[in-house]
Amino acid sequence: MLIVSDTTTSNRGVLETRSLPRKFLGRVQLLPRRAGLGLWLRLIVEMQLLRYLFALLPFVIMPLVARDTAAPIMQAPLAMVVVIGLVEMKVLRLSKAGRARAVDADEAARRLDTLAFRAKGCLRKIAARHEVTEGELRLVIEQSELARVPPLTLVSVQTDQPAPRLFSLDAEDRAALVMLFDKDLTERDLLAVNHRDDLYIRDIAQEARAVSAHARLAAALEKRAATA
Repeated sequence: MLIVSDTTTSNRGVLETRSLPRKFLGRVQLLPRRAGLGLWLRLIVEMQLLRYLFALLPFVIMPLVARDTAAPIMQAPLAMVVVIGLVEMKVLRLSKAGRARAVDADEAARRLDTLAFRAKGCLRKIAARHEVTEGELRLVIEQSELARVPPLTLVSVQTDQPAPRLFSLDAEDRAALVMLFDKDLTERDLLAVNHRDDLYIRDIAQEARAVSAHARLAAALEKRAATA
């Protein structure tokens, strides 16, 4: 999971938005400030051009192995298009029937209810910590539709006040968001639901005015204890 915020992203310019929810996959390339090798490799896989080049690698290797195949290969662009299509649609993505079999309807509903419950809890905590009292906070969870590679999940908090923007998240906020997923609801569990619905972005909103006084008091006491 990659938490997207100005505090976690090197190229902050891509975070600007005029409408909500802000989507990233397939539109901009995120450069995280701190990421392990696994996340960097997964971000590279998400780059469509590199996937195309990888799919065409056999067309580069074959002429080097057998020189007499160079001319026929260079004159067969349709075959290259077919190979790219097979890799993109059959290898990296599920068919419509495969998406339907990913998870049954009851289990999908249970997972979405769990996600919504956890997301609203995170948003209430963030709103209380930052003393947000107007507008709404939206937890946007975007996943890559690629199926046969490790899931790529982007999580951001977005707000409409004073204008559409991504909310700046500090270390405490990010620690709260990490709790969205665990062994009972993994990123892959959510991806199975998204495959079923053919919907890869979830937008869960929390009105700032609906955050309880108890939650705000708890956040204030936590701040006071942290600075003591």
